[in-house]
Amino acid sequence: MSVLVANRGEIAVRVIRTLKRLNIRAIAVYSDADAGAPHVRLADEAVALGPPQSYLDSERILAAVRTSGAQAVHPGYGFLSERAEFARACPVTWIGPPPEAIELLGDKVAAKRLAVDAGVPTLPGIDRGGLTDEEILAWAGEHPSRLPLIVKAAAGGGGRGMRIVRALDELPHALQAARREALAGFGSDALLAERYIERARHVEIQFLADAHGNAVHLGERECSLQRRHQKLVEECPSPIVSPAIRARMGEAALALARAAGYVGAGTCEFLVPAGAAGGDAGFHFLEVNTRLQVEHPVTELAYGLDLVEAQLRIAAGERLWLKQPDLVARGHAIEARICAEQPERGFLPGSGRIVGYREPSGNGIRVDSGVREGSAVGTHYDSLLAKVIAHAPTREQALDRLDRALSALSILGPPTNTSLLRRLLADPAVRAGELDTGLVERLPPAPADAQADEDAAIVAALARTLEGQPSGDDPWDALQGWRSAGRAPQRWRLVPEHRGDPVELVIDGDLVRVAGGADRAARAEAHPEGLAVTLDGHRRVWASARDGDLTRVGIDGRAWAFREQPLALRRDLRIAGAALAAPMPGSVLAVRVQDGDSVRAGDVLVVIESMKMELEVVAPAAGTVARLSVMPGDRVSGGQLLVAIGADGR
Repeated sequence: MSVLVANRGEIAVRVIRTLKRLNIRAIAVYSDADAGAPHVRLADEAVALGPPQSYLDSERILAAVRTSGAQAVHPGYGFLSERAEFARACPVTWIGPPPEAIELLGDKVAAKRLAVDAGVPTLPGIDRGGLTDEEILAWAGEHPSRLPLIVKAAAGGGGRGMRIVRALDELPHALQAARREALAGFGSDALLAERYIERARHVEIQFLADAHGNAVHLGERECSLQRRHQKLVEECPSPIVSPAIRARMGEAALALARAAGYVGAGTCEFLVPAGAAGGDAGFHFLEVNTRLQVEHPVTELAYGLDLVEAQLRIAAGERLWLKQPDLVARGHAIEARICAEQPERGFLPGSGRIVGYREPSGNGIRVDSGVREGSAVGTHYDSLLAKVIAHAPTREQALDRLDRALSALSILGPPTNTSLLRRLLADPAVRAGELDTGLVERLPPAPADAQADEDAAIVAALARTLEGQPSGDDPWDALQGWRSAGRAPQRWRLVPEHRGDPVELVIDGDLVRVAGGADRAARAEAHPEGLAVTLDGHRRVWASARDGDLTRVGIDGRAWAFREQPLALRRDLRIAGAALAAPMPGSVLAVRVQDGDSVRAGDVLVVIESMKMELEVVAPAAGTVARLSVMPGDRVSGGQLLVAIGADGR
């Protein structure tokens, strides 16, 4: 038996591991950007596809199926996993639901009508096929009490093509942005609109159905901790779902699965008002995902099964071997998604090469990762790098275990959200289980930590100092920088990569003198996992790596990068006006201004797409466009000039 995995990253690695455990030949596919990726190395065989976006090219994937002799295809999630036409064209066993079910449930309008017919509660809205902007605007104008509302793509998922509208005058812009994003992501700009529930909980039901009419659900997952409608932390079971509502939601999910003729693993998603709890909780149908979900590991750990293996057995025609009364969660599982992004900058995606990588391990800890040291994180794919999952007897223990695991995770290179995830796990509302989909946005910014920043600068200087020490045994080599009174003091001026003031310090033996601060006792030595640093008598192991002219260090899930600067160098002078640069690499989707245009503060100037996310670059103040440097379709690098605004209006 051989299975081709039509995907990449951590889901490809995760599927391949199950295939190898079951002694099934695993065939990977890869783009030019992924030739050395972990999923390629792990597979028994790998087929090249071509350019980075080849994972979306069904003809290339089907050609790989034919040339490799694969007997089945597992689509993972994202890319072609929810494309009915691809499932229909697959010449071998398709490890997923029938194309007809994908087609029906992948259309949110049709799925919502199916939910109504099955007696599943839905939200009021306008959800006819082929809706125009004028029809949605007219409906919203006739029903102002329905505000706030959410506009969303009728096809696809993953939070793309969604906009929340709280005032009628926001709706035209929201429709344009949602249509553009939906068309780019799913090949269709069809939209619907429905009432938006403030502070709702996002709860979903995992289900399995075979080809013989049998179906079971595996309880619920709480997925309320999100940013931009994309999940960050998921857990199983939910802290508020009682056995009574679990049964009701489970039956609703199975009713939809049966009505759609579903076969395989799927997920039915619901919104629950944040104040509801226990058996009295109401819920509203959201959508059905016709694939394995990113967060499936929490269900696997809580219910003690392998969902990929279940998919394989169902695709092979087996009758469902699970009985609903036997399916009871044991303990609690929580997952954190590690993404290459910058929470402090509005969750902008990050990129770069991973120059240092260390995974946590231990009892109850699982890591599903698609990267390793040396992996290049670009802008062609979404920002998900890995998932860290903790399982423990109780929710409190699982939260603590996950936090410890995140503190031991080290990724040096692209920025990650690890520190934010740790702050989120420590938040009192999260600890109490009082969750809703807006909680992440309300989380206060991380407080400044001058002591940690100074420690990191000292560690970076110590790392650079050790780099300069000879590794041989020749005693004459050890005399570099030697004086009769001992080794000469070393002076450093380190500039943080993104923001912050330069740090000037002198290392004199085991003493570090920090300009403007107190003297610190410090020493460092090489360690198998990085750099063992003793600061003021406290010894800890830091991650450390060189990245070009940057020295990167990290500890406790945080990371810093410093560039050495000559001591005589001074800061560049600021100029009047604003030179707006691309905050990340990507493609220019739209340019809203021309040279000489007058703009107001907050006006959208340029729209960029990167890592499946749109970013609007806005004017920071009123002025005149003095220089426009890009056009729609241009590829831009991080820091590249987009537009210059003259502050004096000239």
